[in-house]
Amino acid sequence: MITLNSVTLRRGARVLLDGASVTVNPGEKVGLVGRNGAGKSSLFALLDGSLHEDAGEFFRPALWRLAQVAQEMPSSECSATEFVIAGDTALLAAQDELRLAEAKGDGEALAHAYMLLHDAGAHDAQARAQALILGLGFKATDLDNPVDSFSGGWRMRLQLARALMCPSDLLLLDEPTNHLDLDALVWLEAWLKRYEGTMLVISHDREFLDAVSTVTLQLENGKLTRYGGNYSAFEELRAQQLELQQNAYLKQQDRIAHLQSFISRFKAKATKAKQAQSRVKALDRIQRLAPILTSAEFNFEFKAPASLPNPMLVMEDACFGYPPASDAPAGTPATVIVRQVKRSVMAGQRIGILGANGQGKSTLVKTIARVLACTGGSIREGKGLNIGYFAQQELDVLRPGDTPLEHLLRLARESGATGQGDREQDLRTFLGSFNFSGDMVKQTVGTMSGGEKARLVLSMIVWQRPNLLLLDEPTNHLDLATREALSLALNEFEGTVIVVSHDRSLLRSVCDEFWLVTRGGVQDFAGDLDDYQRYLLDEARRNRESLRESARNAKKPASRDAAPVSAGKKTSGNLKALARDQQRIEQSLLVLQAEQRSLEARLAISLSPQDLAVIGRRLEELAGEMTTLENQWLTLSDQIDMATRPIPS
Repeated sequence: MITLNSVTLRRGARVLLDGASVTVNPGEKVGLVGRNGAGKSSLFALLDGSLHEDAGEFFRPALWRLAQVAQEMPSSECSATEFVIAGDTALLAAQDELRLAEAKGDGEALAHAYMLLHDAGAHDAQARAQALILGLGFKATDLDNPVDSFSGGWRMRLQLARALMCPSDLLLLDEPTNHLDLDALVWLEAWLKRYEGTMLVISHDREFLDAVSTVTLQLENGKLTRYGGNYSAFEELRAQQLELQQNAYLKQQDRIAHLQSFISRFKAKATKAKQAQSRVKALDRIQRLAPILTSAEFNFEFKAPASLPNPMLVMEDACFGYPPASDAPAGTPATVIVRQVKRSVMAGQRIGILGANGQGKSTLVKTIARVLACTGGSIREGKGLNIGYFAQQELDVLRPGDTPLEHLLRLARESGATGQGDREQDLRTFLGSFNFSGDMVKQTVGTMSGGEKARLVLSMIVWQRPNLLLLDEPTNHLDLATREALSLALNEFEGTVIVVSHDRSLLRSVCDEFWLVTRGGVQDFAGDLDDYQRYLLDEARRNRESLRESARNAKKPASRDAAPVSAGKKTSGNLKALARDQQRIEQSLLVLQAEQRSLEARLAISLSPQDLAVIGRRLEELAGEMTTLENQWLTLSDQIDMATRPIPS
């Protein structure tokens, strides 16, 4: 187990843990919560050995294997699959031992290395790595692409896959959902529920914490408090605890006031002096309770729009995508992702945009926000439409070298909005309402945290008094309190909201209808978010299986006997030939599996180093042969399915 006993941890002059004590038992799934800056990441640094306690005692079992997501952006020319496989430290160690044994020609060492490879799952390492990559939203065509070909967010997903690939007894996850879409998030939840080790996760997504955690640790004012249950249970228990503490404080104050009143009235009377003195002693013995002082909550509101056009937008056969690259040959067509959309957006609507990764959700929002142009059809805007756009990457709309005040001054000059104070003091006061006070208004955006940038974007949107809000993953980098403030502000907003988010709590509380972007179009989604999660899991499973089969078929030439059957030649003879081939493969697999079981049984008895080496090599060969036969069986199964599919009329 992990124990902290009266641990003090400092970063410079700042005390992050002050006599903190807590125990984490093996196999527990722990959600670590606390405000931004409370010291959660520093506690992780203590757990992984990067930091050491300044006082007290910290213990983590020495034999526990640790896995965590590396925070630096990876840069590598190796493929995505190879990069993730390299996260399996046990497999890498076994491969190193095999190379060393082969160089020495040591039979006993070779046998030991082959056993280590078998135990590390070398035969299915590639399949395990690719399952993780596909589960986190990549396409099958991405599996062999170099790491450096992906954008920053996708490379961080590869870092997450690499951490999950690593065999571990302790898994540390610091904001693992920040770069994920809802489909990848649902998959990650399912994976973490199956994880058998001890896990600590930092997250500001309450539904994610509810799904994966069974214990909650709160870090507040340098103290760690343990609560049994997930985040929702923690909130309820915390509220009850605060209420009990406040009631106890109020009762104590009444008791103190009563004693002081008696002392004041009778201390000068000789007949009551003895009783007054006893009251003074009782007052001195009281262990004073502190009043409940909660942190100041962040709240804001969207001002009432100057006008509400209805409809806000009308899309007529609109197509959404990207223009050709600047260096593309003349006449190169635009890349169309979503096409032929016929929809209207009315005043007061609350629309959540759903869809699997890569289907075009952000492209749709960017086009409505005028960042991209329609690639076909038209979008007709209502008179007086004023759009407030929160980009998925805050720096899409922020200038790293400018300060918050300069951003607001530029808005004041460019927008020409009426009813807004554009004097510097007015803008300073406005920024102060978003916790940009004092010298922070002069701090360059490039030096700010993700949460501060998100608050600045929100302040800029609020200042513009929009009547249509377009929010693309607005909760990334926001803590739970700020997410709650955003949810409340959106519910009170009088205009229209269109939001893309993996934060299901925000979607549930804000949206009353959903659009599903899928298969190149936009359609209404009639179910709720629970229905959508089930849809996502089923869709992702089908897509991964289909893409995996397509990749296998593209890499392997079809054999003459197993050639695809055309629609015009679906004869019973062809089907019988395919079935015979499939049955022959099944018989071969049974023979190989029997040999594999026999060899594994021999490993349990005492053998010479030479015999062990021979068996190890044969087991490795068997694994490869069985993988090849299984792929052939799957190909034949797909061809039988195609041959028996009804011919379209």
